[in-house]
Amino acid sequence: MNAPDIADIEAAVVRIGAHVRRTPMLSAPALDALAGRRVLVKAECLQHTGSFKARGGWAAVSALPAGTPGVLAMSSGNHAQGVARAAAAYGLAAVILMPADAPDVKIAASRALGAEVVAYDRATADRDALARELAAERGLVLIPPFDHPEVIAGQGTVGLEIAEQAQEQGVEEADVLVCCGGGGLTAGIALALEARAPGLRVRPVEPEGFDDTARSLAAGRILANARRAGGLCDAILTPQPGRLTFPVMQRLCGSGLVVSEAEVLRAMALAAHHLKLVLEPGGAVALAAALFHPQENAGAAVIAVATGGNADPGVLARALAAG
Repeated sequence: MNAPDIADIEAAVVRIGAHVRRTPMLSAPALDALAGRRVLVKAECLQHTGSFKARGGWAAVSALPAGTPGVLAMSSGNHAQGVARAAAAYGLAAVILMPADAPDVKIAASRALGAEVVAYDRATADRDALARELAAERGLVLIPPFDHPEVIAGQGTVGLEIAEQAQEQGVEEADVLVCCGGGGLTAGIALALEARAPGLRVRPVEPEGFDDTARSLAAGRILANARRAGGLCDAILTPQPGRLTFPVMQRLCGSGLVVSEAEVLRAMALAAHHLKLVLEPGGAVALAAALFHPQENAGAAVIAVATGGNADPGVLARALAAG
């Protein structure tokens, strides 16, 4: 398999069409003052299923050949919901391999969309091997969360919207900060902006202790995380960058940014107070980098992609209390 190109992203736009929302780009004077520059927030937390994963899930499922019996996805919850929603619309069975420590709210939401959830231990199990075995046993088509051409193309539709909205806001040059796990969204946005807004540079953002992409970009080769579990930002705790996504990020992205969990919680609180957005921890790391690492960004404006809003109620309460 090869990474998609701009033609694949444009084809994904046609297929997903009215099945996803064109999410807004928001701002607040208080956030601008804190960052010392304009902060524009692409609110993918307002997407169907609560995250950008609705795009890649629909793009991948809609590209399957007729007669496909069902799909299997690996996910901590957001990709699960995106795939489950699309599978239900196409009348396909959906099985989701989810870590046992995934937030209850994400497990419940995946089941509500008709998916069967199979749990595994994130810290000890080989997720990819389990997924291949389960897909073969059930006769299902595997749709991985990031290393899949159609998934990357679907996520790239976010980049096309950012290009249009930045132009509407008069922003031609800026860093675009993207919450990064395996790199599907980061690579997809980078490919779209290369074609439509080359003055916008993508920067992957990760939490401390799970900064495999930042370290890989610095080293020039794929490096893995020492830990696979235990972090606050469950949505982006991947072992390492994808083999399809990393070459794209290496070619098109700036250096990676790393934020602390305390900064993530504070960003969640500020998003709630000033933008009226609910963000989950993994969906808030880009905003945290925009607000609390201004010296690491360039230009008069910065764009932060708020990737998901499926927050565990207890974690959200903790963030609001600390914020």
